Amino acid sequence: MSKVDLSPRPVEAMSPRQLERRKHLIRAALDLVSEIGVERVQMKHVSERSGVALGTTYRYFSSKEHLLAAAVSDWRGMLMTDLAAELRGSPAPLGASDRVVRFVHRGMRAFQRQPNLAHLLVSVTVSTDPFASEAVAAMASAGRASLLAVLPEVPPAARTVVPHIIDAAWQGELVAWVTGRSTLSDVYLRLEEVIRLVLAPYTPT
Repeated sequence: MSKVDLSPRPVEAMSPRQLERRKHLIRAALDLVSEIGVERVQMKHVSERSGVALGTTYRYFSSKEHLLAAAVSDWRGMLMTDLAAELRGSPAPLGASDRVVRFVHRGMRAFQRQPNLAHLLVSVTVSTDPFASEAVAAMASAGRASLLAVLPEVPPAARTVVPHIIDAAWQGELVAWVTGRSTLSDVYLRLEEVIRLVLAPYTPT
């Protein structure tokens, strides 16, 4: 007897109605994390809040880790897109370093306003759930793409490594803040130092 495939339905294979249901699940998960924290959220809570049956919920997300990783990935993706659009529309032109410092600092302020979502992002990055890992990888890729959107000065040869370094530093400082090992002031300072050091070759003197 062949095994039944219990993998969640891929997003690209979902109908408009299914995408809307997925959206409700993610919105419910984010709201619950913001209200009660990562540890206390259960799949049944998300099901009840979203109005999607629990059995149906598992057709979209294989586990709590998968759901929360997808939720914070969507949230951070929208944040990064909004930050990049805001900087591109800024009336005062900024150099590469100033532009990225502003981008990252404003991103950190969003996490400061939503500390439970900062905890969520840190927690999902160490998940061993394979579907959660896919969501985390997609989130990292989208984050680097958003950084590149505000870095036109970086030449093609460096357009892979530069955003990777900045995003890795940002992730590391976010972990340090969430775990109480660094203050926000220290985080802002170190991130600015890293950004200016990495972008120094591409910033006119």
